[in-house]
This record gives sequence, C-alpha cells and structure tokens, in this order.
Amino acid sequence: MNKSIFSLILAAAMSTLTLQAQEVAKTGLNFGPLPAIGYSSDLGWHYGALSDIFWYGDGSKYPDYVWKANVEVSQYSKGNTVLHSFFDSKYLIPGLRVSAAISYFGNKTYNFYGFNGASSTYIPELDKITEDGLGWFLMRRDIFRVMTCLQGNFGDSKWGWATGLSYWDITTGGAENKGLINGATSLFEQYIRNNIIPEGEMYGGRHLELKAGVVFDSRDHENNPTRGANLEVYMFGSPDILPQNNWREKYNEVYNNAAKTHYLKLAVHFKQFFPLVQDRLTLGYHLAYQGLIAGKAPFYMLQSIQSLNMKQINTEGLGSTCTVRGTTSNRLMGNGYAWGNFELRYSFARFRWIGQNWTLATNPFFDAGMVVQPYRIEKMELAGTNATNKRIYLYSDGSCNINEPEDGVAKATELSLAELIYSGNKEKVHMGAGIGLHVIMNQNFNINFEFAKCLDPNDGNIGINIGLNYIF
Repeated sequence: MNKSIFSLILAAAMSTLTLQAQEVAKTGLNFGPLPAIGYSSDLGWHYGALSDIFWYGDGSKYPDYVWKANVEVSQYSKGNTVLHSFFDSKYLIPGLRVSAAISYFGNKTYNFYGFNGASSTYIPELDKITEDGLGWFLMRRDIFRVMTCLQGNFGDSKWGWATGLSYWDITTGGAENKGLINGATSLFEQYIRNNIIPEGEMYGGRHLELKAGVVFDSRDHENNPTRGANLEVYMFGSPDILPQNNWREKYNEVYNNAAKTHYLKLAVHFKQFFPLVQDRLTLGYHLAYQGLIAGKAPFYMLQSIQSLNMKQINTEGLGSTCTVRGTTSNRLMGNGYAWGNFELRYSFARFRWIGQNWTLATNPFFDAGMVVQPYRIEKMELAGTNATNKRIYLYSDGSCNINEPEDGVAKATELSLAELIYSGNKEKVHMGAGIGLHVIMNQNFNINFEFAKCLDPNDGNIGINIGLNYIF
C-alpha cells in the first residue's frame, strides 16, 4: 500500500479516537453485546448472542457498577443449547452483595475422558466421532442450575463473609449425534459396565448445595485489577435430601436403589497482582485448591469448579479455558484439584471511542494443575485387569473397530480396552501456555481472544477461546 494512502487512512482512524490518559466516569445504562459464533466438527455451527448489561447510576461508583446482568442464548446446529442469565450488585442493598444465576446447558456430545488425569489414557485419534461412528470420549450431559450468593464485610475491614445456595438437576447418558452408530461402545459405557460409575449415578441426579466461607479483598478493581490481593476460603456440599424420582419415571427404579451421595468440599482461591509499570504492566497469579473433606461425591459433580463471583458462565475442569488452558475440556477429573495460573497483563493502548473508555491488553500466560485426590482409582485398576481380552484397532484411513481387525487395511494403532480404561500411569502436573488479546470497555466488559498450547500431547493440543473476562 502507498505510504501516503496509509497515512491518510491512519489519520482518519485516529480522528475518531479521542486519546486520553484519564477515563471519564460512566453513568446510566451500558451494553456490551457480542455474537456467539463458532464451529465444531462434532457439534456443528455455534450461533446466538450474549451481552453484559451494566447500570452505573450517577457514575459515583465508577469503575464499579451499581449492578450487572449477563445474558446468553446460543445453539449448536446439531442440537446443543446454552441458556444463561446472571445478576450481580454490591449497591442495591447497602452493605450486601447479591448475585444469582439461572442456566441450562444441553450437551448431546459432552467430553468424558475418565478419572484421575494421567491414570486415564488419552488418544487424540479417538477424540472425535470417527468415520465409522465411534465416539469413544463422548457422553450426554444436560444441566439445569440455579445459583445464589450473598456477601458482606466485617465492619470497615477488607475481610468479609459469603454464603450461598445452589440447585443442580443433571441428566447423563450416552452421546447422541447422527454421526454415531447406535450401540457403539464408549469410555462412559465401559465405566458403567465395570462399576467405576455405579448404576445409581449413570443417569445423573438432583442436588441442593450449600456454601459458606470468608473473603479478603484489597484489589484496586475487581474485573481489571493492577494491584492488591483476593483470598476466598469456603466450604460447600450437599446433604442429598432431594428425592430423585421426579419426572424421570423410566429411571425411578435405578434412583430408588441408588446409594446416598452426600459430600462436603473445601475450596481455597488466592489471587495477587503486582504493578510492574504503573497502569501498564501487571503481574498476576492465581493459586487454587478444591477437594473433598467428607462423604462421597457422585461422578457428575466432579467437573464443577466452584466460585463465589462468576467470571465464566460455566467453570469446569480441570482443563480447557477456565483452569489449565490448552488441555482438552474436563481432561482432569478427581476428588481434589490443585492448580495455578500466571499472567503478565500489558495494557498497550487506552482511548475514548463512541463515548466509551477502551483498553487494549495482551496477556502471555502459563497454567499448571493436577488431581491431588484420586477418585475410584481402585475400581479403575480392577476394570483394567478384567478388560485385557478386548482390543480397539485404529487404522491409517481414520476408521476403527473393536475386537476384529480388518484384513488388508494398514493398522496405525492397536490398544487393549484395559489400557483405555486405566493407563497404569501415576498422576503428574499438567501444563499449558499461551497468549491472549483483550478488548476492555469501561474496565468491566472484557472480550477475550486466547490461544493456548498444551505442553503434553496426552492432554490435548491447541485451545482457542473467544469469550468474556480474564479467567481470574
């Protein structure tokens, strides 16, 4: 492009942006709409819309909002659905923070990689619907969830309390997709056959969860901090008091014979931020633990990573976009997790445009985590021993079958079901690294584009996410 033409275009673009160091306090109602657009070879096209909605009132609380709402309605072309709404406010009720969410996630091809991280075998060639209709790492899972949380301070200190109540209604079963062959086996099915997942849990369940804990917060701003620390320590669990024989009539016999799955867990999150270059470069890290301290949790509740203030609409793990970026979604499942996230956040541009305060930032990051409390590991070992006479054959043309090798087709890999159910490996630290671009409006509405590379091919390959907010 001619330099003079480029200069004219640049000058015209800059004339629309009022560059300034000092932000203007926002007032009234503010919207942050974003289309939900994507594609998955298993799920199809992803389409819909999401938006953050902020009320700043007279602007006296800015950059805090008086209240915030988030709404998402989206669909995958092969039938999977996301319906979500969220509300949060520190100021509607003086001295009390109120947040609530109601969500439905319908997923006909949900990823299931087994329990205990490295003790479960990951085969990239099977992480898809194969040409001959096998979905080895797929199952179905639908969630209806209602969450509430109340927080308050102890006097004028930075310490506070938190309490909450959540309702979960989860349905699980075999994956559903027109590319799958009816009756084809899967890891989920093998876990049921070998009693790693008990019969009483195979269709999901309903749970009422209670949570309570303490909070410390000295951050200068919650959604885009440059200094300070945040500590959350709380317990949550379910007494398993809800009847399971509601609308699932065909499952009632299974539910009535199911063992009680009451449980109590502890969660600890510590985040700290250091300004390296004033208002430009910030070092931040997040250290977290979540583990079982009493009872027995059902398998379908393992993936839920609890939080007091939602950054993402559905935080699950370990793995994927919310915990260890770059690893496949829910790659690591167990009774207890420990993980850390480390980021350098560089704000390289600030400007005024269309009456809003904008920040452009990038964040190179490194994540690491592992299962620290195994889940039904003895049953996995026993199932692996009992499954040695069966094999899966993977061929160079992308096809596969079970127990009967095809004549005249070059074999790529031969695996026993024993290896696929239990790898025999001990758990280890799983890591991912990458970089993101964040477009931030008024310090609160944050569109992120993050690219991550898994550092172990047994945990995945590359993860790309377009969504909202920093993950911590």
